[in-house]
Amino acid sequence: MNAAAVTGSTDPVAHLRVQARITHQVVRLQFDGITHVESLLRPASGGNSLNWVIGHLLTVEGIMLSVLGQQAVMPPGALARYERGAPPLTDGADALELARLLVAWDEAAPRIDAGFAAITAERLAASAGSSPTGNPNETVGSLLATLGWHQAYHAGQAAILRRFVGKPGAIP
Repeated sequence: MNAAAVTGSTDPVAHLRVQARITHQVVRLQFDGITHVESLLRPASGGNSLNWVIGHLLTVEGIMLSVLGQQAVMPPGALARYERGAPPLTDGADALELARLLVAWDEAAPRIDAGFAAITAERLAASAGSSPTGNPNETVGSLLATLGWHQAYHAGQAAILRRFVGKPGAIP
């Protein structure tokens, strides 16, 4: 499915699928040619490294996979170091190998797409049970939209960090 396939569509799932697919592709482009050592570099003024960003993105992919009824790409607890609120990586010994994180990223994309392909309108309208934004009326659909926004936000962060480590922009 590509962006042209949803032009004029009123199907919210089609839009979520396109958003997820584009975000996955953009994130993957940001890591082309990045070494593990480069992925650990972080701005002196503070902030996170590319390694932390991809690990953090994978923690949210795990949430999305669960919500979509799909199998996780990383074992439970493997990404604890990358959860929201975790301190920035300052020591490479705390980081997972970039190659391992990217394999998981590549495995997550088709699973998320399959989950979107199978989701029902009833499931989208169901209560999410919790909300990262504190929305007491959070539905599965609104949660998935919020998580998609989160992923796109960090895709942009990865683009900036790619340039920080000395690589040219990845989007032609």
